[in-house]
Amino acid sequence: MAELVMTVEQMKDREAWLELRNSGLGGSDAAVIMGVNPWKSKLALWAEKTGQKKPEDLSKNQRVYWGQKNEANIADWFEEETGKQVRRRGMMRSCQYPWMLASVDREVIGEKAGLEIKTAGVDQAKYWGEDEIPDMYYLQCQWYMAVTGYDRWYIAVLIGGNDARWAVVERNQEQIDQLIEAGKNFWQQVTDLIPPPPDGSDSARDVLNAKYPGGKTETLEMTQPEAVQAITAYRMLAKQKTELEKQTEAVKQHIMELMGDTEEAKIDGTKVTWKTTAGRVTLDSKALKKDMPAVYEKYKKVGKETRTFRIW
Repeated sequence: MAELVMTVEQMKDREAWLELRNSGLGGSDAAVIMGVNPWKSKLALWAEKTGQKKPEDLSKNQRVYWGQKNEANIADWFEEETGKQVRRRGMMRSCQYPWMLASVDREVIGEKAGLEIKTAGVDQAKYWGEDEIPDMYYLQCQWYMAVTGYDRWYIAVLIGGNDARWAVVERNQEQIDQLIEAGKNFWQQVTDLIPPPPDGSDSARDVLNAKYPGGKTETLEMTQPEAVQAITAYRMLAKQKTELEKQTEAVKQHIMELMGDTEEAKIDGTKVTWKTTAGRVTLDSKALKKDMPAVYEKYKKVGKETRTFRIW
């Protein structure tokens, strides 16, 4: 069972919506806590929920903008295509697990079901096959069913601006139980301020760079077993990586030899190219700085300061 905690009209207040969203976990967080979101790590989500990192502002993102603009049109198409009727709902909260939230795009009238609306670029079409949707959206739909108690969730997507598709996701109680358990454990980490370990992703590195800006110049002697085990594992993995890269390059060179002077080939359905490209144009910045310092100072660009990690 779930309760409506914010109406569609109230959700127009972005600050209030963000505050409520940060008081729990929503459907878009499901893929993160299950480790299948390619763009956000558990550590990054934890940092957001604990107030140590501001969520990325997507309000000016073109994909998000047009997704919002097209939402009503996609909902209309879904009604025309299926004969079903939908209505807007708002933000729902689980009565059993108050940290579980669901920002429901549409509710299907006459059914215990909802509708999630998406837009996608043409490059994403391959992930939307017949009765097939991306894993992260499957988990999102299951999360919404966990919150609302509904039996199924429809999902409609507009791909490339002119290819509309829809699918239905039936309730999977086993998956829902896994989501609830993962969410419960993650939210406990938020409550106890215990961060998840970094997972090697760019978003986890961004959190560490922001949290630890550096500045201490003295050498730190790290003798604890955890540090020794980590450096040993790093050396072993780095050696394996070097060997794999060498093997990969050898395979590439074998294909190059087979292609000869041909610039494009197809091998077992895979496109392979080996094309001649124009040489890269660069500037000798040292010479420019020496001979024309005023010009150098006027046009130089300084990148964002960051900490560089190296193992010698």
